[in-house]
Amino acid sequence: MKGLGKMMKQAQQLQAKMLKLQEEMSEKTVETSSGGGMVKVVANGKQQLVSIQIEQEVVDPDDVEMLQDLILAAVNDALTKAQEMVSGEMNKLTGGMNIPGLM
Repeated sequence: MKGLGKMMKQAQQLQAKMLKLQEEMSEKTVETSSGGGMVKVVANGKQQLVSIQIEQEVVDPDDVEMLQDLILAAVNDALTKAQEMVSGEMNKLTGGMNIPGLM
């Protein structure tokens, strides 16, 4: 039974570290852009958009579709980068173990 108690204690420690990591990830950000920097997006580790910056030159009332595409591309890239950042930090914490339900 000693082994089970030790394993439970390790699981509790891992859970505490994971909660702390989640808090830290909300403060870390990634930035990406599309259209040669015409649209810039910043997302945090909670995969929330923090900011979107659109250069005035890319705003063309006659080509709204292009602007929509640039925004979508930048947002999707930012969210992917945020997810990769969190996955990388989680892998450091778990030693690369794939634990279902953590991501």
